[in-house]
Amino acid sequence: MMLWLKRRNMLMGRRQMTRLEMKNAERSNIVSCRGVMVAENISLGILSLSSAVATLGIVPAVILLLGLSAISWYTGYIMGQFKLRFPQIHSMGDAGELLMGRFGRELFGIGQLLFLIFLMASHILTFSVVFNTITNHGTCTIVFGVVGLVVSFIGALPRTMGKVYWMSMASCISIVTATVVTMIAIGVQAPDHVHVNVTTKVSFQDAFLAVTNIIFAYIAHVAFFGFISEMHDPRDFPKSLTMLQVVDTSLYIVTAMVIYRYAGPDVASPALSSAGPLMKKVAYGLAIPTVVIAGVVFGHVACKYIYVRIFRGSAHMHQNSFLAIGSWVAIALGVWVVAWVIAESIPVFNELLSLISSLFGSWFSYGLPAIFWLVMNKGRWFSTRSKICLTIVNFFILAFACALCGMGLYVSGKSIHDSSSKASWTCKNNAT
Repeated sequence: MMLWLKRRNMLMGRRQMTRLEMKNAERSNIVSCRGVMVAENISLGILSLSSAVATLGIVPAVILLLGLSAISWYTGYIMGQFKLRFPQIHSMGDAGELLMGRFGRELFGIGQLLFLIFLMASHILTFSVVFNTITNHGTCTIVFGVVGLVVSFIGALPRTMGKVYWMSMASCISIVTATVVTMIAIGVQAPDHVHVNVTTKVSFQDAFLAVTNIIFAYIAHVAFFGFISEMHDPRDFPKSLTMLQVVDTSLYIVTAMVIYRYAGPDVASPALSSAGPLMKKVAYGLAIPTVVIAGVVFGHVACKYIYVRIFRGSAHMHQNSFLAIGSWVAIALGVWVVAWVIAESIPVFNELLSLISSLFGSWFSYGLPAIFWLVMNKGRWFSTRSKICLTIVNFFILAFACALCGMGLYVSGKSIHDSSSKASWTCKNNAT
């Protein structure tokens, strides 16, 4: 009897340990997903917010930051509900196939690929700005762009991305540290009286360009299906999403307002350039991990998409054969060269971010989630008062996405034509 009780207690202890381990693993998974979501979202977008505040004024900028954050939270929540309704969805391509069949898969997949390539281009452009600043324009800007291309290409060569969590955290810490150093440096060096504007009178083009730069800070939705797929319980996603929005919006408002308060209307973009002759070099040096790591992560996802599309279902998918390795290298080189061409063709930071927001962020972060809600609730749009209100809200978001895409493309295209045509493919210093 004693032996039986002893064995029973041992078994119960093992079960308790197993449950405890499962709870710890689940908790660790939630923390990791939340950390990666925050880290992946806080990147280059934070560097253009101060100039957006200078263009729009403090009050409109704060309203936009809070309002767009709220809309982004809601559209992210819709994506979480869409994933729960259709668990087979792991990417935007899967969602496209559900909505429009094979054509939808290809359309959404190519859109996501182009989105990633443009994000890669923004990192190559920032790389050239960083080294132009650190070296006082030590050589031709195109050379720095090529160096950024080579560094990013080498970083994208491994076919697996281990330690993504730590890479993302390192990237986030890098940009936050650089931004904090910039705030301190600007605050110390600022004159006694700095003129700031609560509101401003500005042209439609400049105002909408600033709006699209703010939107760039909230365009992480393209990765949400992947994040949800990695969670033990997808029902925990709203909590992670709420944490993301609270953290990044708070950080955006604080950094944008502090830098604008002490730098004034002439604040530079990227904001690190406002830190003074010496400290901006320090700030850009601290930001190098973000510029490289985040770009490499985007590049790896883009390469993986093409690689899987080519070799899905074949023996080469997980082999280290000459064909598999050679194909991966060729794909990586190809996508990074395309990104470099885009960066050299649109060598102005704000304009490139505006184009990305207008062309891709408008749909992946706003338009498509609204469509997802309409699909999930088809036939019940006007069934209750709450459904009527939500239907109106989602049609409004869809209209907002269309307007953002159309007007954003117009203002970013005009701005690129006006300011970039003389600087494209030249050795001219692109650092502020």
